[in-house]
Formats: sequence, C-alpha cells, structure tokens
Amino acid sequence: MASHFEIELEKLKNIIEKIGVLAENQVKESVKALLSEPVSEGKEVKKVENKIDKLDVKIDEICQSIFALQQPVASDLRFIMSAMQISNEIERIGDLAISIIKKSKNIKDKHDLIVKFNIADLARQVEIVTIKTNECFLTRSENTIGEIFILNNTIKNDCDDAIHNIINEMKSNSKTVVSGTNLVIVLKHLERISEHCTNIAEYVYFMINAKIIKHEKFGEKKSDN
Repeated sequence: MASHFEIELEKLKNIIEKIGVLAENQVKESVKALLSEPVSEGKEVKKVENKIDKLDVKIDEICQSIFALQQPVASDLRFIMSAMQISNEIERIGDLAISIIKKSKNIKDKHDLIVKFNIADLARQVEIVTIKTNECFLTRSENTIGEIFILNNTIKNDCDDAIHNIINEMKSNSKTVVSGTNLVIVLKHLERISEHCTNIAEYVYFMINAKIIKHEKFGEKKSDN
C-alpha cells in the first residue's frame, strides 16, 4: 500500500501533467488567433487560464506540505524543488499565450506580413516545443531535452530575423507600422514561451542528473562524457 508521501508525490506529478496540457492548449489557441484560424470562445480561454492559476497554487501547497511534514530523500527533493519551478514556468507560458490571443485580435492587415516573413512556420515551431516540453517531463528523456534546446535556438534565430525584417518593412511602408509593431510584440511573446519551455527542460535535466545545466552548454557537456 502506498504511503501518504508517495500519494502526495504522485498527486504532484499528475497536477503538473494536467497544468502542462492546459498551457499547451492555450499555446495552440494563441497560434490559431495569430494565424486568423477559429479559436475557442473568450470565456473558455479565460476559464482555462483560471484553472492554470488554481493548479499553480495547488502545486505550491502540496510542495510546502511535503517539506513541512516529510523528509524527502535527494531524488524526491530534486523532484519537489523542480516541480515548484516548472509550475511557475508553465503559468507564465499560459499568461503569454493569453496575451498573444488578445494582441492578435487587434492586428489589422497582419496576414500579408505573416506570409511574407514565414511567421506561420515559426509559430508552429513554438507549438512543437511546447508539446515536447510536456513529453520530456513525462518520459525524462534526455534526447527530448536536447531537441527542445535545439528548437529553442532555431526559434530565437527565426524570431530575431522576422523582427528585423518587419522593422525594415515598417521603415519602407508606413502603413505597416501599427500592425508591424503589434506583430513584433507577439513574436517576442512566442520567443519567451520557447524560453520558458527550455527552462522547464533544464529543471527536468536537474531532476534526472542532479546537475544544473544551461541549454547553451548542453551539447558541450554531453560531448565531455
């Protein structure tokens, strides 16, 4: 029979899985909004946001309870510490997704800019990195962690290029200034979502290996072994 401690750890894992899926769905909705595809009703999006916030609080409560009443061994301690950080990162991903949905609704004439600078592919990459982030928490796969780091670098470079191109477009065509400015903000939000996903992957790596690693050094560290 499972102990109270084991039950609490399993509950913690399940809640993180749930909050991760909710945030993943919010990111999907934000990409739909950006690409002018049908999105969920505003009330539904807000409802999911409230669920994420409540689960984030619940995770903190469980972690604090475990710390107060139990004496976790090193591996469990790493999981609990990482869980609190991962929860915060997921909550931020959800917030950024909501901001993208709101901002995208107010970008007029965005379609031409999105097509011209291949922003749809970039947005899909952010969807993929979010999915892989939930996957890496479930599987504890270092290969998936590596894929997330590589994807994040690609997303960052693509965002930088797109922003540079949009700014040049605004300089040459004043009619694109308002839409271009809002689109740049959305791209920055997408880039930050990818960074939060990468932070989560780093916490998962810490859970597995008891080592803190930054994604910039991942390939270098792996080659040293």
